[in-house]
Amino acid sequence: MPRFKEFLELHFVIFLWGFTAILGKLISIPAVELVTLRTLITALALGLIIYRRGTQFWLGGANVLKIVGVGFIIAAHWILFFAAARISSVSICLVGMATCSLWTAFLEPLFSKSKVKPHEIVLALFIILGLYVIFQHETKFESILGIAMAVGSALLASIFTIINAKLVKKVPSTTITCYEMAGACLGSTLFFPVYTAYFAEGGALNFTLSGMDWVYLLILSLACTVYAYTAGVRLMQRISAYTMNLTVNLEPVYGIILAFIIFKEGEQLSAGFYYGAFIILMSIFIYPVLDTYVARRQRLKQALPDKVVLGKD
Repeated sequence: MPRFKEFLELHFVIFLWGFTAILGKLISIPAVELVTLRTLITALALGLIIYRRGTQFWLGGANVLKIVGVGFIIAAHWILFFAAARISSVSICLVGMATCSLWTAFLEPLFSKSKVKPHEIVLALFIILGLYVIFQHETKFESILGIAMAVGSALLASIFTIINAKLVKKVPSTTITCYEMAGACLGSTLFFPVYTAYFAEGGALNFTLSGMDWVYLLILSLACTVYAYTAGVRLMQRISAYTMNLTVNLEPVYGIILAFIIFKEGEQLSAGFYYGAFIILMSIFIYPVLDTYVARRQRLKQALPDKVVLGKD
């Protein structure tokens, strides 16, 4: 039975995840350079944890290449995520990221060859409706580009989450993450020539960090990534998957509240944003409740006989 302090720690972990976009906007260097440094620090920290714990590290060449390849997807996801927060706002970025469940509803059956769940498609349609409402009212180019990048980031997050769900059954989760962070660092580094040629301001990389930038970067890498990840895995052993999924849905809520307080974003957003965001957030909150209800109905249906025949010897 989970204790109160474990529920409290779970909310703290979700708070840290919601704080990620805030830190990404506070750190002055561009998104590509930020992702490179974040993943480098995280990979080194996880490597040290693996060494101290004596966890399995070498997984064979084929597995390492596969996991490092997933890291390339993570790099693209984080670059789009931080760029979306910079171009538009943290709130718009987090609402766009909330569409991850929409992409998962469509993609997971393709990856796992499982049946499409009708209730997931219905909730996905509500998320699309919420996005439509936001696009109708947020007419600034920065807002449209920001939410498009965030939705793209959510698509990539859905892909690597589905892949990780299979990998974690065979390989220690800490080792997977270490290789993925190394892969993300490598992927963002390989992107440098294209980035400096077409996207970087002045055509050059910018790794100039102030004193506070280093503080924010270490919090982002060590607290929001290394600690939050390892704590989340540990808490999964004590807290049910339903409670975890329901609580994780608070991530965009915490992030948006923080953005309102720190960046005063409430003054910059239209009423349509709030209507659309409400539809999206209600959809992701309803999902675990509805999913549990449908699963129970299916188990009950399987437990009962198909028909009962009376009056026979």
